[in-house]
Order: sequence, then C-alpha cells, then structure tokens
Amino acid sequence: MNFTELAKKRCSVRAYADKPIAPEHLQAVLEAGRLAPTGKNHQPQRILVVQSPEGLAKMAQAMHNTNAYTAKAVLMICSDTTDCWVRSFDSHCIHEIDASIVTTYMMLAATEQGLGSLWVERFDTEILRKEFHLPDNYVPDALLCLGYPQPEAVKSPERYDTERKPLEETVWYESYQA
Repeated sequence: MNFTELAKKRCSVRAYADKPIAPEHLQAVLEAGRLAPTGKNHQPQRILVVQSPEGLAKMAQAMHNTNAYTAKAVLMICSDTTDCWVRSFDSHCIHEIDASIVTTYMMLAATEQGLGSLWVERFDTEILRKEFHLPDNYVPDALLCLGYPQPEAVKSPERYDTERKPLEETVWYESYQA
C-alpha cells in the first residue's frame, strides 16, 4: 500500500473488537513513534502504554468517557519539557509539534498493522498526572486509543473525495491571496 492509500485508509475509530492487541502490532506502532522526526532530534516524547483494565478505567475517567471507546490500549504521549528544542526567536518549546508528529506516525503505523486508532485531546491532565504518576516536567500532549476496529467503525477511503476541501481552498503559492 502506498502512502496515499494508507492515509486514506486511516480513520478515527470509536468502537473496538474485544480482542487483545498482538504484541508485534503494538511494537510496530511504538517503533514508528521512535522513528518520528523531532525538533533538532531532541526526541522529547515519553510514551506510556496502558493496557490493564485498571489503567484503561483511569484513562476513561481522564477522558470523561465511560469506557475509553472500548480501546484495548491507550498510549499517553507526553513530552519531557526539559528535553525539547526551544525556538530562539521567542523561546517557545516545540513539544506539541514533536508530540503531534510522533502521534501521527503511530496512527499511520496502527492502520498499517490492521489496528484502529483515535487521537484524543479531551482529557483532564490532573487526573492523568495523579493516576499515572507523571513527573512535573512531563506534559501530556495526546492520548491515542488503539484496538482492532469493529467493522461498522471503519469508514470508506472514498470519503475523502467529498469530505475534504479541495487543494484550491487550502494551498497558496508565493503569497496568500484572497
């Protein structure tokens, strides 16, 4: 499958089969996160894998979702703010950008492995800090739900033909023009 086919196949999955994730599939997802580029190769990502029923219940509580979308694993993508590249012009630590790239790589790898994923940004950071004992310098940037998708949860790759804006509405050349 080429990149465009993979990107079109990926969709947000909110219902997962009651089947544990094969260790080799999870390992491939985590390896993709390791390979993701980061600002000046600082690699500030710190990923917590949560698979136990107790841990998933804590994740569901942090998401304010009763069952964490029935995911069989949730990855908490954190950034170590003491290990991220800082832009010299405004002293901005780019950890959110790094975490986004890492999460995107893992979502695509999950799709390649036959897993569904859901990137979750609606979470209570204080619950995550308390329940998972996050160090003060770790910032939770994203949660990634994983599992084998229920058939009805998978969307057609053809949806992009009608659900996405055309390039003419999102791309300019040389200067932004109205």
